Amino acid sequence: MGVSIGEECLKTNYYGAKRMIEALIPLLQLSDSPKIINLSSRAGQLQTNDSLQFHTVTRALQTDRSRLEWGNLFGQLHFDGQIIYRSFEERRKDECDFKEAKSWSIYPSAYTISKAALNAYSRIMARKYPTFYINCVCPGYVKTDMNYNASLLTVEEGAESTVRLAMLPDGGPSSQFFLEKEVSEY
Repeated sequence: MGVSIGEECLKTNYYGAKRMIEALIPLLQLSDSPKIINLSSRAGQLQTNDSLQFHTVTRALQTDRSRLEWGNLFGQLHFDGQIIYRSFEERRKDECDFKEAKSWSIYPSAYTISKAALNAYSRIMARKYPTFYINCVCPGYVKTDMNYNASLLTVEEGAESTVRLAMLPDGGPSSQFFLEKEVSEY
């Protein structure tokens, strides 16, 4: 049985970043100014996303407490993006009361979940490592092959917000979500 597109998306956007961070923590602890900047998306904003897909995901998080303790992001959190993905898929196929959900493509749904998971994980890590500067940034809708170059921002323009965060002096923000160059709600 092959890996689904949704699972591949989670492996790349959430688990890939998580594994990289965990591998680099020992080196970052040696730094005078450790920084982690995760490339995220407004699709995964935890507070302001009003899409039906996102509501279904958060409902899965809230109703599946026996397998997943979501709780307060600032508190203790046991998080497994794969459980969320499976739970979402079950609801998408069988139980979802939103008629439009049956027509959702797997990739955008998994993308939303993967970026929400990355945002949540970033906040958890910022709490766990308070001397680190850990932030998420959505560089904006950048022209790439993935979106058939259907955007106004060039790759260079999209990279500006990420590089700017990496170059901030000590004492800069941590546990923040940046929408391009501005702090936004998670």
